[in-house]
Amino acid sequence: MSDLGAGFGYLMKGQRWVARHGRWFGFGLLPGLVTLVVYAGALIGLGYGADDLVGWATPFADDWSSPWQGLLRTGLTALVFVFGLFLAVITFTAVTLLVGQPFYESLSEEVDRSEGGEVPESGLPLWQELWISARDSVRILLRVALYGIILFACGFIPVIGQTVVPAIGFCVSGYFLAEELTAVALQRRGMVLKDRLVLLRGRRLLVLGFGVPLVLSFLIPFVAVFLMPGAVAGATLLARDLVDPDPAPDNGPGTADSGDAPAPRAWSA
Repeated sequence: MSDLGAGFGYLMKGQRWVARHGRWFGFGLLPGLVTLVVYAGALIGLGYGADDLVGWATPFADDWSSPWQGLLRTGLTALVFVFGLFLAVITFTAVTLLVGQPFYESLSEEVDRSEGGEVPESGLPLWQELWISARDSVRILLRVALYGIILFACGFIPVIGQTVVPAIGFCVSGYFLAEELTAVALQRRGMVLKDRLVLLRGRRLLVLGFGVPLVLSFLIPFVAVFLMPGAVAGATLLARDLVDPDPAPDNGPGTADSGDAPAPRAWSA
């Protein structure tokens, strides 16, 4: 369980990093602001149209007596909107990262530079980086959509559908949100999507501790925009420690450990 707290700690470290580097905070706000305007319009439209959508999808309930018709359609309307929020949280990050690829790549590099050590660079042209990011985002979103369909269907189960299922949905959202954010730093380290997923699966609680609080905070209007720069910074710090764990302490010259090779990377098999 300590990994949950450690994951949340990386999120806080990222926010503190951008607070100390105000120029980079402002730099990282721009892509989120553009995406927010688009998503706000889409969610407002969903909020106004969810009732009509549910009514169209449940013609069999037209003749139901009160309160059963109201209970069914109100519950389904809530599920439709929650499902929309679920997709919005995941796709918001993917779209914002795609729109802001040059911004967040520069921010992530600056975090690496400020922390010392190697500052990896992909060496790829921008168009190729955008293509890889878009392709990987689609693959992640397909996984999320599959989970979303399953969870949406489970939402019809009495009690469990209104308690356990939303909790699982937040965990799924948090996990894949963390994957999207750490991808900025991990792609620069030459890790493809398959390797990134293997790396994150090895530390699920750490990843959930980072991603789930971020998902919950993203549900508050406008918060996502202001947290994105710090989220990218925190994800970079998380990626650094997952891929390059701290080496064993130096015992000084002449000790038995002084000639040992450095510890292997966390993702190597």
